[in-house]
Amino acid sequence: MSDQTSANSKICLECGNHDFPDHTMVCPVCESKGECIIDFRNSDERLLHGAARLIEERSRTGLEGLVGGLEFIVINTEPEHQRGAAEELLARTGLHVADAFEDSVSRTAILQAPGSADMLITSRKDASPFASFTDYPKSRHLPATRLETFAFSCRDVAEYTRIQRGRGIEFMTDGPISGRQFKFIQTVPSPYTGLSIGLIERSGSEHSYRLPESVDLDWHFEKPALAYLGNIGRLDHTATRVRAEERDEAILEFINLTNYRFEFAIYVKSFNSITNVARLSANDFAMVFTSGIAPFADLKTSGPTERFTHNYGPRTHHLAWDTKDIDEVFAGLVDDGQEFLLDLVGSPDEGLKQTFSAMSPHTLLVNEYIHRFGEFDGFFTRSNVTLLTEATGTQ
Repeated sequence: MSDQTSANSKICLECGNHDFPDHTMVCPVCESKGECIIDFRNSDERLLHGAARLIEERSRTGLEGLVGGLEFIVINTEPEHQRGAAEELLARTGLHVADAFEDSVSRTAILQAPGSADMLITSRKDASPFASFTDYPKSRHLPATRLETFAFSCRDVAEYTRIQRGRGIEFMTDGPISGRQFKFIQTVPSPYTGLSIGLIERSGSEHSYRLPESVDLDWHFEKPALAYLGNIGRLDHTATRVRAEERDEAILEFINLTNYRFEFAIYVKSFNSITNVARLSANDFAMVFTSGIAPFADLKTSGPTERFTHNYGPRTHHLAWDTKDIDEVFAGLVDDGQEFLLDLVGSPDEGLKQTFSAMSPHTLLVNEYIHRFGEFDGFFTRSNVTLLTEATGTQ
């Protein structure tokens, strides 16, 4: 959608079109009219309508249940930042290096933690299909750097590919690629998020990411001997920032490509921001999207979320790590030189504590540390979301 969309634009609830001639109340795309045409300002009305339709379609086409939970994430970096990115994650999370290899496509370091999605830190050897998503004021100095792919388990990648191609979904390869006991395919980058969705089908006990041509990299990494790192657990969620006018499209696209469902949204009107949560189940990795309520206006008056997409483009903002003894972890990270955007917010009485690190110079990602206490059965609290959103205004 165009960056010129304003808070007073019209939008069609039926097809999502927002390009209306002046004073027209009939959609020029699908010819819907009346209650289907509303002034654009994000609400959940169209999103819920579209999500219900897609979930019914998933069931009807055989996609429901075909895709499982998050298997791995691909973070690409500039060649000179790749080792630094891996070493930074070793020092700031519970991850350890499980493998490092190269092939004709890239150099790759595999980072793992028990019960968590894997992290693939890559450096491409050829031109990137994601390059156009980094050409923004504060990200163009690192044109190859971004979180590129979320890859999910799949029972039958060939069947998934066949069904989705029939529904108009495009992929980056003609068919699945084969590695050591796995098949893998991924979509072309999304115009709304700059992300690709990957699907991996494993056929044996070997948990490898190597292609037949892959060879060892002569890289050696040492995990810092810091006891508090043992309290940083699995990847709990990530948050991807998208433009206000593309919020619904981004979430509906994700629902269309996975078996996730939209669960809820928290509106922070004071900062023109919405935090939207999609989940597979209460125990799985959650996919969070943040956007403005109204579109970007200018750097002075727009809120932190819309300023971020203006400065960095649509991209993943942070990785959130399930953390125990968060006070000890926070103190330890500060002592080790980690900078933060804010102090810990929340309390055991409120059910959770959270904080954001400063942005990584290697990946342009923020680490969130989150501790949910006792019987807390929520995902976020509105007060914490407000404080965390405000803290990102300095970016």
